[in-house]
Amino acid sequence: MKEHTADALLRASPLPALEARILLMHVLGWRRTELITRGDQALDAARVDAYRALEARRVQGEPIAQLVGAREFYGLDFDVTPAVLIPRPETELLVETALSALEGIARPRVLDLGTGSGAIAVALASARPDARVWAVDRSTAALEVAARNAGKLLDARRPGGPLAFVAGSWYDTLDPALRFDAIVSNPPYIASGDPHLEQGDLRFEPRGALTDEADGLSALRVIIAGAPGRLTPGGTLWMEHGYDQAAAVRALLETAGFADVRSECDLAGIDRISGGRLPLAASQQAGR
Repeated sequence: MKEHTADALLRASPLPALEARILLMHVLGWRRTELITRGDQALDAARVDAYRALEARRVQGEPIAQLVGAREFYGLDFDVTPAVLIPRPETELLVETALSALEGIARPRVLDLGTGSGAIAVALASARPDARVWAVDRSTAALEVAARNAGKLLDARRPGGPLAFVAGSWYDTLDPALRFDAIVSNPPYIASGDPHLEQGDLRFEPRGALTDEADGLSALRVIIAGAPGRLTPGGTLWMEHGYDQAAAVRALLETAGFADVRSECDLAGIDRISGGRLPLAASQQAGR
């Protein structure tokens, strides 16, 4: 009977080399260097079959992150399931911008709306151990993944305490008395007819986390409209949005009374996030 080795499986794979290596390392529990040093080692049939099963699913388009159950984001290794969006590198800009806005604020209160895997909330809590962080999602399955990630990735003794996970739609189920120094969100912003929804990884991700089934701006409108009543004086709101939505989101922020409204570009030069600061006067008015 023909012996199967890592080298042979990689040579025969129809996948791009990097994807094949990722799947094989996952199945074997090897590091990349071991694919080189142990590449000619005979593999047992069970592992070969497990690899080939994942390889076949990837050929059909299933995302690598879902096949291996993990994705790195902001230097942290997050669990990923089909119940949540796969964390993407461009969303790290939202984390970085929020952290900049929180500089100089002791024990800040932060709200992540539509937390999904918890990537944004956990990354912020990891970078700011003193921050008190609330994470909201309407999907209980997503909240389970987020809570698992928080438990795995955060120090249980962090000064800000454990993250508060809240099931609900945007602000609806939060304690009405809560106010935040920063609100962040990566909401569903793809318009319902966008062809990208039927392409690539998006086909396998939760549709409700991708599209509002409308013009792509309805969730952003709700978040912006509710933010003045939820922010502390001078608090900031930052949201991720589509490549062509920056001008519309800035207009919504300005209409809602935000100051210092601007967009920030990702590494590809695309306006990826927009946000602004709530002036003191607006905060006082919202609190009446």
